Amino acid sequence: MYRPLDDKLTIKQSNIEGLGLFSKTHIKKNTILGISHIRTYIDGKELLIRTPLGGFYNHSLNPNCIKVKHKNFFILKTIKDLTPNEELTVKYTLYTP
Repeated sequence: MYRPLDDKLTIKQSNIEGLGLFSKTHIKKNTILGISHIRTYIDGKELLIRTPLGGFYNHSLNPNCIKVKHKNFFILKTIKDLTPNEELTVKYTLYTP
């Protein structure tokens, strides 16, 4: 069954920007946290639809997660061990900061 957020995650105020996605528990490296974006096509144009998971992680040049393409969606996967209350971050790829 689809869940907007894994039980190991929560949304709260971020020191980076606005609201952020945070770990509630220790999360091991290479953990798949769920679907962050769904790819669809309308009138031949590709669109990415953010899920709640994909709408709350923030950018970092030293991220602890990555967005991985899988069929018609993207998943959020940890690339480092996370400690409780650690903010989940991804290096944004739509622009160069």
